[in-house]
Amino acid sequence: MTTIRLSREPRPLGKSGITVSPLAWGMWRLEGDDTRPVRELIDAAFEAGITLFDTADIYGFGSPIGFGGAEELFGRALAEDAGMRDRMVIATKGGITPPTPYDSSTGYLSEAIDSSLRRLRIDVIDLYQIHRRDFLTHPQEVAGALTRMVEQGKVRALGVSNYAPAELSALQRFLGQPIVSTQPEFSPLRVQPLYDGTLDGAMADDVAVLAWSPLGGGKLLDRDRPAGKLLAEHGAAYGVDATAAALSWVMAHPARVIPIVGSQRPERVRAAADAYKVEWTREQWYAVMQAGTGEKLP
Repeated sequence: MTTIRLSREPRPLGKSGITVSPLAWGMWRLEGDDTRPVRELIDAAFEAGITLFDTADIYGFGSPIGFGGAEELFGRALAEDAGMRDRMVIATKGGITPPTPYDSSTGYLSEAIDSSLRRLRIDVIDLYQIHRRDFLTHPQEVAGALTRMVEQGKVRALGVSNYAPAELSALQRFLGQPIVSTQPEFSPLRVQPLYDGTLDGAMADDVAVLAWSPLGGGKLLDRDRPAGKLLAEHGAAYGVDATAAALSWVMAHPARVIPIVGSQRPERVRAAADAYKVEWTREQWYAVMQAGTGEKLP
């Protein structure tokens, strides 16, 4: 029986000309004031072969570090060792503006990019993503703001997050360069990207897919859940845990989805590389999908 095997080889970030790892590390739960733990997390990511680091200006909001806090903390850690920057592809996002809640207007985005660069203490952002769709800004205006970021040398490549395929297409219509990535929520508990055209469109247009919450917010680690039980059992067959099995499930899709590892524990970040050990038959992969959705496929 044919099995799906994962590759550790770096791959293109869409049509950007940038090469990234098959796994990413995300900072939505990054907190604190001490850079030492951040440096340990970065080192753990490097040990796992991770080169793509994903953050956002909203990360930190609602915690003591506040809006922009994750970018600021990450930037301070980077400033302590300039050599780390050369080993990274840094992605950030803008557009969620509590309590508004969304703003992708020219005025906001032009300020947001400068603020992110300042907090991160870098000269250019490799991938800048619109975090969520602002329904009150015409995509032509968003495209204009993004184009200026690139023309000014502040951003290398552009992406979107939580965009429906039609929303991505509308924005792309007004851009003179490709949208290179899309970032949906995707896991066995959240399979909408399989059906709504997100993954199909990404494959058709050579758009990289970065999956957030690939562990279903931690729910997939619960053996009392049918999908969690299957993942734990499948991982055990390869000597790894349910986390590695869940990550590999996401990565097995032909869109070559890049799951964003959200752990803030170095040992868990390092262990993410165990995902490469796991193989899948179609029967096994679909069994996890059906267990996650609670629905049998026709």
